[in-house]
Amino acid sequence: MNRLVCTASRVVLTLAALCGTALNAQAQATLAKVAETDTLRLGYRESSVPFSYLDNGKPIGFSVDICDKVADAIKAKLKKPNLKIERQPVTSLNRIPLVMNGTVHLECGSTTNNTVRSEQVAFAINYFYTGTRLVVKKSLGIKGWADLKGKTIASTSGTTNNTVLRKYFAANGGDVTVLTGKDHAESFLMAETDRVVGFAMDDILLFGLVANAKNPGDWDVVGDPLQVEPYAIMLPKGDAELKKVVDDTLTSLIKSGEFEKLYKKWFQSPIPPTKANLNLPMSKELQDNLKNLSDKPAV
Repeated sequence: MNRLVCTASRVVLTLAALCGTALNAQAQATLAKVAETDTLRLGYRESSVPFSYLDNGKPIGFSVDICDKVADAIKAKLKKPNLKIERQPVTSLNRIPLVMNGTVHLECGSTTNNTVRSEQVAFAINYFYTGTRLVVKKSLGIKGWADLKGKTIASTSGTTNNTVLRKYFAANGGDVTVLTGKDHAESFLMAETDRVVGFAMDDILLFGLVANAKNPGDWDVVGDPLQVEPYAIMLPKGDAELKKVVDDTLTSLIKSGEFEKLYKKWFQSPIPPTKANLNLPMSKELQDNLKNLSDKPAV
């Protein structure tokens, strides 16, 4: 009996090893598949200002610009200057599955690099740091998290912010209800139409939404950041070849000064569609990572 159990265990372990090898080989073949199909597929977000959003139906933003540089590097590596670039809209809920199943080769949005997600996908060098805060109408007089007792706020489905908010309210009470929108635009609309008193999300995305709102002066971003988290380009797990191309491109942009120019373009200059200027200097965390070039995830 024991001998049968041991034999069965060996079979299971062997099958698991073979599956792991097959999955790794599949991931490693991303650039080969790109070369074979002559197509690179980049995921983008529709309302993650100023990282990845639509302007007259065209994806633009800081993350989009960086991914375009990566695309140029892939064209050079594959010796395919006319490589076709397809852009695929993704949401907070489907972005990870679409990267995992190969529908999207790189996700160029506003995705937090954390340990939970790292079990499913990989991340390149971190290129931004943000924290969960709250956007509210000034007329409501809300100045921070303590003012939310008994009230309802919005967040976006499939984001790390929901986990951060649940932990915070569980520890601090306040009887706060959190409704979720399918994307940032819908969540912000809930606040605009007074379905909720505020929208909790990464502070930089809130600044971007306010800058492009109908009446920017009506809004405040309030509350101390609940948790500081890094953003990074997302790619298939186990694909060392693709990750090296992305990391090498980011490293080159940083060392050449091009990264800083892109940062000033999107965070310290007028941006479409309203020509608002976010006037946001680099955080200490980002300045440090431009030296360290780390892909370390948030906890």
